[in-house]
Amino acid sequence: MNAIPPVDLARTLTTALQLTVPPVAMAFVDSVPAGVSTFDGQVPAGCRLWQEATSHVFATVARDHEMCSIGVYTHNLERSAGVQTDLQDTLKVLGDLTYVRPEDMPFIPVLKREAKVVLYGPLESIPVAPDVVLLFVKSDQALILSEASQQLEQGVPPALGRPACAVIPQAINTGRTALSLGCCGARAYLDLLTPDMALYAIPAATLVAFTARVEALAKANYILTKFHAIRRRESEAGNHPTVKESLSALSAG
Repeated sequence: MNAIPPVDLARTLTTALQLTVPPVAMAFVDSVPAGVSTFDGQVPAGCRLWQEATSHVFATVARDHEMCSIGVYTHNLERSAGVQTDLQDTLKVLGDLTYVRPEDMPFIPVLKREAKVVLYGPLESIPVAPDVVLLFVKSDQALILSEASQQLEQGVPPALGRPACAVIPQAINTGRTALSLGCCGARAYLDLLTPDMALYAIPAATLVAFTARVEALAKANYILTKFHAIRRRESEAGNHPTVKESLSALSAG
């Protein structure tokens, strides 16, 4: 992936953003890497695996995702006849609700390449180069991330809604960061995806540069927040300080 160990990138992101959930890494590979255990259990949707991946590394195959045909679709995993039937039944229900209409389907990102195995785990301990890193963030943390995206990508990241899992192919396919506001399914399945949380996907190809920008911007935001707090306090006290006077107060503090 790069010359900087994933553990250092994970620690920098966690410290700079004050993350409460460890960064999660995903890799789409053709076989289970040596020493990695396969997922042992059942989840109602593939997005639930993001939560499981905050604590340990594991590998999954298509059948581990099959309870959510939408996730199988967005991740371009092999679809059994049963999953294909579920997908059509799901799309009919979503269409009847006008939640996902037929004309909406072309705008839902789907991973361009097929993979037999999806590897999950904390970024700090992922044993292979990941394809994408996923962060659970609040709005103030997303602010810093969006500033880094704007500086590195010369544009703001898209804010995706349903399905939440589409943020993964969006980031991988485009090589650009993406924000997901989640979907009602993901919010039902993940305890970590509380109402104040969103998801931010970072393609691994830009992870080093992005992490460096996040660290610098987090420091800048910390200083500027103190500066603005001084300005507010002075304004509410009836004063009208110049920028130089506020900077002087900031340095004195």
